[in-house]
Amino acid sequence: MSSAVPLHPPGPRGIPPLFARLVDDAALFPPGSATMPDAVRLHLAGRDGDRAGLVGLFLCQASRLPELITELVKAKPAKPVALSLVIDTGLGGVPKALSIVESRAELLALRMVEMPAPADIDDVWLERVNEFVPEDVIRVVEPRRGGAEWLEGIRRVVEHGSWPKIRTGGLSHEAFPSVDEVADFLSVISAGEASFKATAGLHNAVRHTEAATGFTHHGFLNLLVATARLLSGGDVRAALSETDGKLLAEEAAALSDQAAHAVRAVFGSYGSCSLSAPVTDLEELGLL
Repeated sequence: MSSAVPLHPPGPRGIPPLFARLVDDAALFPPGSATMPDAVRLHLAGRDGDRAGLVGLFLCQASRLPELITELVKAKPAKPVALSLVIDTGLGGVPKALSIVESRAELLALRMVEMPAPADIDDVWLERVNEFVPEDVIRVVEPRRGGAEWLEGIRRVVEHGSWPKIRTGGLSHEAFPSVDEVADFLSVISAGEASFKATAGLHNAVRHTEAATGFTHHGFLNLLVATARLLSGGDVRAALSETDGKLLAEEAAALSDQAAHAVRAVFGSYGSCSLSAPVTDLEELGLL
C-alpha cells in the first residue's frame, strides 16, 4: 500500500473508525458543480461541524487553483484546507500546480494528487507520476474502465505504489460499472494488497435505482461491506448487490474496530458532491 500518511485517524469527534474521513468533498464536480465560493464556504462549515470527523479532503482541479486560493484568502481559514489536487492539465502540468500549492502553505495542505491514466498506460508514464508527486502525498490514478486492459492497468498502478481509482457512476448508464466489474476491480486490489479510492455515483449509502434517471447507483455502505468481505473471504458480489440498508448496517455495525481499520486501509475514501447526504443516510441507518 502507499507509504503516505493515512487519511483517517481513528474515530475523530466520535465518528466510528469505519467512516472516519471517508467522504472527500467533490462539490466542484458534476452533478453538483458548485461555484467556488459556495464550495469553499460549505467545506469550511462541514469540517468544523458536528460530523466533521466524516469529512476528508477537498477536491480541486489544477486549472482552478488560482480561483480556490482567491476564495480561501477571503475566508481566512483557521487551518490549511487538506487538498486533493485533481490533474486536468495533463501530467506535464503537475510540477507547476504543486509549486502553486506549496507557495500557499498557510491555506492549503496537499494530501493527494489524482489523475486519469492515458489509454496506453505503461511503466514509463507511471514512473513519471512517481517522479512528479512527493513521496508523502498519495498518488491516485484512474485507468479507463473496460475489459482485461482495464484490469491490467489497475495491476500496473498498484505495482507502482499508487492507489487505483474506480469511477462508480456519472451522467450516463455507461458510466455505472456493473456489480461484476466492481467485484473484478476489488479482486485485483486484494491480489495486490493495495488501497483504492472511489468516485462519482456514490450519492447514498445503499444501492438503489434513482427514479428520475433510471440509473442504478452503487452505495458507499455496499462498498465498505464488500471490502470487509473481501478481507474475510465472504461473498463480495452479494454485498455489492444488496439493497436492504438494514442488513448492510447490521453487518457494518458488527465489525470490530480492528476490522474497520483494516477495511479503511483498503477502501481509502470516496468523492461526494454532497457532505450532508452521507451524514443523513448514516444517521437514518443508526450508524452515527
